[in-house]
Amino acid sequence: MLLEVVQAVVTGLLVGFTFAVLAVGFSLIWGTTGVVNIAHPAFAVLAAFLALLASRRWGIDPIATLVGLVPLFFALGVVLHEALIKVAAKRTRELGLASMIFTFGLASFMENGMAYVWGPGPRVLNTAYTGTAAQVLGVSVPLPHLYGALLGVATIGVLYGFLYHTFPGKAVRAVWQQRDGAALCGIPLHRVTALAYGLSIASAAVAGVAMGLIYSFYPAGYMVWLINVFLIVIVGGVGSLLGAAAAGLLVGLVSSLSVLVIPFVWTNLALFALLILVLLIRPSGLLKR
Repeated sequence: MLLEVVQAVVTGLLVGFTFAVLAVGFSLIWGTTGVVNIAHPAFAVLAAFLALLASRRWGIDPIATLVGLVPLFFALGVVLHEALIKVAAKRTRELGLASMIFTFGLASFMENGMAYVWGPGPRVLNTAYTGTAAQVLGVSVPLPHLYGALLGVATIGVLYGFLYHTFPGKAVRAVWQQRDGAALCGIPLHRVTALAYGLSIASAAVAGVAMGLIYSFYPAGYMVWLINVFLIVIVGGVGSLLGAAAAGLLVGLVSSLSVLVIPFVWTNLALFALLILVLLIRPSGLLKR
């Protein structure tokens, strides 16, 4: 029994880091601009499909495709801000609600586009290490889970270093803490929010590949990922990078450990019980100040 618990903890932590990297970009945009980007996990699914395309056509390892996908998706994030979000922000006073409706339409458009190109069925990122695992003190560590978690750790670490140790990153933090005060201090809001969108969608590309190494994905699957993203961001605290990381680990652990005592189909019940508990104790989230 002890070995089963340790195995569940290891698996939960690995999955948690993977979900955390999907949530940090979503949290960054929500906290910085007030935009609830429903299409965020759809970009992750798109990245997984593009990695699959590169893997099958040119034999490139999905992780190696991030060399091209990250700058491409950063550019997509900037374009999304310039062409769509900025225009919507000028025409509405309720940006949060308007952005949810608007980006839900964008996600639906992306879903249909991906279904048209790749079909509606599930796909997997098959690699040389798919189905393999390392044995550490009797505990099995699946290599796809490990590499997905390492991608998550690296991405969160890079974002943390950027946001807390560079001038542009500190400008992003200033905007999400006090937008009007940041503007009065001379911070160019337009450039900062465009940068935040670029970072957010670039992180979605990493998350899509990391998730694709562990789970099957399909065009409509972004809705499943969206539920977990919302849960993680609310538990961790909107706009909190470290909160999203901590909540991702917590959600991964609860998901993995709960199946030891309850049927798998009830896992979501355990997760939403966690959400209610956190909201009762810390309504602003685990690490939200």
